[in-house]
Amino acid sequence: MVLEAFALPAHAASQPDSWAPVIVPAARQLDVRSSVGGHAYRLFVSVPDFPVPANGFPVLYVLDGNAAFPVAAFLARGAAGRSEVTGHVPPIVVGIGYPGDSDFDVPSRRRDYTPGGAQLFLDFIEHEVKPLIAANHPVDRSRQAIFGHSFGGLFVLHALFKRPGSFSTFIASSPSIWWQDKVLLNDLPALQQGGVRPRLQISVGALEDDPPKGNYPPEMRAMIASRLMIPPARELVAQLDGESGWAGKVVYHELAGEDHGPAWLPALSRGMQFFLEQP
Repeated sequence: MVLEAFALPAHAASQPDSWAPVIVPAARQLDVRSSVGGHAYRLFVSVPDFPVPANGFPVLYVLDGNAAFPVAAFLARGAAGRSEVTGHVPPIVVGIGYPGDSDFDVPSRRRDYTPGGAQLFLDFIEHEVKPLIAANHPVDRSRQAIFGHSFGGLFVLHALFKRPGSFSTFIASSPSIWWQDKVLLNDLPALQQGGVRPRLQISVGALEDDPPKGNYPPEMRAMIASRLMIPPARELVAQLDGESGWAGKVVYHELAGEDHGPAWLPALSRGMQFFLEQP
């Protein structure tokens, strides 16, 4: 039978501890403690198997690194394999996550990605993570991008508004602009009046604002209705796209068939492509 070809040996089936951990190809990790906030982080790094460009490799920084880094590293390896066709230089991928086995460290990401702790986290990336990566790898400092989803997307926009020159490309997936009554948008005028115009991709799942199905209590429905994702994302894109100097640099996607949780997967794939197309 076909199933027999996939049957586990009896000793392996009965001894799950004998299974080896899964390894992400061509990747390393390092646990560090921030001197800025004193918090612990886990950094993941994947360097392309590719000739070093004269200007160094572009770098993609990925938040929620425990979950997103393996996917981003896979996409980067794919970009390396198609470079002769596309002409794109594949990026170094740096995942920023947390020690432990969880995909998402909810308390830590809430602390780091939302207003209050976001500035310290941005300082950590700028003053500690970037120099560490540049000291160990050939980096093109003019081509660096950051990706984040949900609260991570909110942080990406925080970094854009506060330090628009910190990255050349910002990739915000399903950003939680609704957080604290859209307090993030208070910093929009400063960005509009400044002279720095990086590239920006914002994406949301087309199903994210659909009314919940099932017997949700009224208070839960009210909470969900107060956390709409699509209208504030559209509004922000419209305001930026109409500003001088932003034309062609702002891209918006509503991802058909995607809800909030899995929307980061196509957002990351499109974001990688958007980043690599940077002139």
